[in-house]
Amino acid sequence: MADNDHEQRMAHPRVAAGVLFFDVRSHVLLVRPSYKPLWEIPGGYVEAGESPLAACRREVREELGISPAIGDLLVVDWAPNPAEGDKILYVFDGGRLRPEEVGAIELAPDEVLAAEFHPVENVDELLIPRLGRRVKQAVAARADARPRYLEHGEPPAG
Repeated sequence: MADNDHEQRMAHPRVAAGVLFFDVRSHVLLVRPSYKPLWEIPGGYVEAGESPLAACRREVREELGISPAIGDLLVVDWAPNPAEGDKILYVFDGGRLRPEEVGAIELAPDEVLAAEFHPVENVDELLIPRLGRRVKQAVAARADARPRYLEHGEPPAG
């Protein structure tokens, strides 16, 4: 009985992984999903038995049709959502895409309407608030060369 009680209290979060890619101007690549009103970063949910990094690579191939190197972890964000429950989100550093990689992007027609580079200072207008916070923290983590732990897109207080 005690093991079952413990199991019921354990978090069973959804896990997602995304990546930040940049252009020569240090603008960040955002994608416009066909199933959401606002922009997103490339990425998606981790499937059973898949690591967050493997999921990120798979999602980039599926959404953008490219397989660039994906680098270090930038942030881990604990971001429970009332509608979706507990969530853990990973954001990796995709670095600067080469012009030939940008030119090779082929959007998944059923999933992605557009992929464009935007100045980081514009993310608040383009992304849902918690993702905007997460992206800005990830950009700062990249500049510091130090990953960050976040809660709802922000460093936890105290």
